[in-house]
Amino acid sequence: MSEPSPHRHHAIDYVELTVNDLVEAKRFYADAFGWQFNDYGPGYSGIRSPHGDAAPEVGGLRLDQDVRSGGPLILLYSSDLDRSVQAVKDAGGQVVNGPYDFPGGRRFQFTDPSGNELGVWAEQ
Repeated sequence: MSEPSPHRHHAIDYVELTVNDLVEAKRFYADAFGWQFNDYGPGYSGIRSPHGDAAPEVGGLRLDQDVRSGGPLILLYSSDLDRSVQAVKDAGGQVVNGPYDFPGGRRFQFTDPSGNELGVWAEQ
C-alpha cells in the first residue's frame, strides 16, 4: 500500500530561485543556511527538505545566465495538470511555457492578469 502524496492540489508547493551562477549560489546557500542539494545536470539543483531524505524537495536553483537579478518562481502542485492548464486559460491567464516533461513529472508556467509568472507541476 502506497503512502499518500505530501503534495496538495493547487497549493503552493515549491519555490524556484533563478541564479546566474549555479555553483556560487549553491556555495552561498550551503554556507549561509546549511542547505543541501540534489543536482540534475549543469543547469538545475533541487533544494533538499530540511526534514530528511524521505521528505520532498522544497525548491530549486535554476541557472539562467541572462538574469540580471534573481527572483522566485512559485510552483503549485496539480493532481491533474491538463485540467489545471485549462483552468488557467479559462480564468484569463496565459500559458507562457509548456506543459513539458522534467525529471520527476510535468509542468507549465503561466502569467496571471497582473503579469505575475507562476508554475504548476504534477508527478508522472
